[in-house]
Amino acid sequence: MTWRKFSGEVIQTPIIEEVERAIERESALGNKLKVCIGTDSQVKGDHTDFATVIVFLREQRGGFMFIHQERSTQKMSIKERMLSEVQKSIDISYRLCDLLDLYDVDLEVHADINTNPMFKSNQALHEAMGYILSMGFVFKAKPEAFASSCCANKMVQ
Repeated sequence: MTWRKFSGEVIQTPIIEEVERAIERESALGNKLKVCIGTDSQVKGDHTDFATVIVFLREQRGGFMFIHQERSTQKMSIKERMLSEVQKSIDISYRLCDLLDLYDVDLEVHADINTNPMFKSNQALHEAMGYILSMGFVFKAKPEAFASSCCANKMVQ
């Protein structure tokens, strides 16, 4: 799984090691961190582009992110696509949660799902929320889910 920085620089080490390095570096600088993980997707003709982001928020000092992108040719309904986004976010959250606990870094999982029933993505809201919460993660949906609806969204547009 290839990850990169926003600058485009490819991360050569395993993502867990890179996250640990980032936490140690930011802690040494006196920054309190929170990590938000989210995924967004965009259907483009016969394929769907996905982007998963790990966003590091520095308390009152901005943030930075790591990005993983992939492409799928599988046809999916809107609900399947929303739940696939959630699965990708949960996968990386689960891989990082012990490390984040060790360093006392808060974690949120963001879902690019609208809480307004007028939007198509809303049909996956209850399943996504149940899945994320049952894994023990903090759940955020639109409009608070900036990691997926802004950061990851920027990567798939």
